[in-house]
Amino acid sequence: MTREPLVSVISRHNLDARRALGQHFLLDPGITARIVQLAAPLAGRHVIEVGPGPGGLTRPLLDSDAASVIAIEVDPRAVSVIRELEIEAPDRLHLVEADATKVDLTTLCPAPRRIVANLPYNVATPLLIGWLRQAASWERLTLMFQLEVAERICAEPNTEHYGRLAVISQWCALCSQIMRLPPGAFSPPPKVWSAVVELTPHADQPDSQLFRAMEQVTAAAFGQRRKMLRGALKGIGGERLLNAAAIDGSRRAETLDVLEFDRLARNYLTITQKGSV
Repeated sequence: MTREPLVSVISRHNLDARRALGQHFLLDPGITARIVQLAAPLAGRHVIEVGPGPGGLTRPLLDSDAASVIAIEVDPRAVSVIRELEIEAPDRLHLVEADATKVDLTTLCPAPRRIVANLPYNVATPLLIGWLRQAASWERLTLMFQLEVAERICAEPNTEHYGRLAVISQWCALCSQIMRLPPGAFSPPPKVWSAVVELTPHADQPDSQLFRAMEQVTAAAFGQRRKMLRGALKGIGGERLLNAAAIDGSRRAETLDVLEFDRLARNYLTITQKGSV
């Protein structure tokens, strides 16, 4: 199918990328097609795209064998662009004009669900954490981040980027970088490289109480990462919590692997339920 060039679409709709919305558009059809290929197989899947902008990624998603594509867009200029694509594929493309940070995406389509998106930089991390809270609802997430954020998601213990985001992400999903892109791949070019991360949720997922416990434990542990754990965790149980999890209090947060944080979170939840922290 022959479509109007994206550069022309952007000009016609006055859709210049806006820093306040964290927008950096991917216009190269070869790159967007490659991202969709990396997200495959999509047959029979309902795919949600957040922040489609001028539709650079939406187009190859529509050209894939996905059962449906749901595009979430808050910018009214981009909404008008996606509506044109919706007219082209009314049975497969559904536009939701909303702020993705305020929408429960699981209500938009049945399973199996996937998210494939070039995320707005300014809300990418909170969006990811929100989706991880519902990780059991997703078959896979294929997401574009700033490279530094991608490295924080996939980091291993005892490395520079290892922290809360790595622990929570890897606790809920198998995470891997599958593509890197230089600034020049985007319009306008950001100041940093970007990367696509694939997250495949584990079969067993924490319930909401355990997830909150993990958030509290990792916030305390990494909030004072230069401190030994006995000091960093003092406010949430300290030595008692560490002893229950069989973890040496002289260690620092970045040395613990995900399974050790899982032990801490489970013991913290048990202690708090007994009301004795």
